Amino acid sequence: MATVKKRLLSGSTNGKQIKVPQVTTLGTTIHTAVAGTTPGTVDEIWLWACNHSNQNATLVIEFGGASDPDDHMVFIIPPWTFQPIVPGLILQNGLVVSAYATLANIITISGFVNTITD
Repeated sequence: MATVKKRLLSGSTNGKQIKVPQVTTLGTTIHTAVAGTTPGTVDEIWLWACNHSNQNATLVIEFGGASDPDDHMVFIIPPWTFQPIVPGLILQNGLVVSAYATLANIITISGFVNTITD
């Protein structure tokens, strides 16, 4: 029987939003996935972004890597909005989710992780 444990993002302090000051790769660390490659042991990652400014911002999520463009998710976050960006995608093996934006210190990331073990 699988177990699921809801956890804070490892880049968060006490569950608070994570500010994104970086404007280039390698982005601000949002979460480091569970170590190892054991089948059935994964982190299911849920993220939301908030734009605290009066202008559009481009947000790049580096999902499990930074150098390969295939690891990048790119979003336009409208002013004063809070929107889902990562809908429960899974990751493991200590890979890192990081973020950078076109404007420093105006995007925050919120979310949680479900650590799932078969």
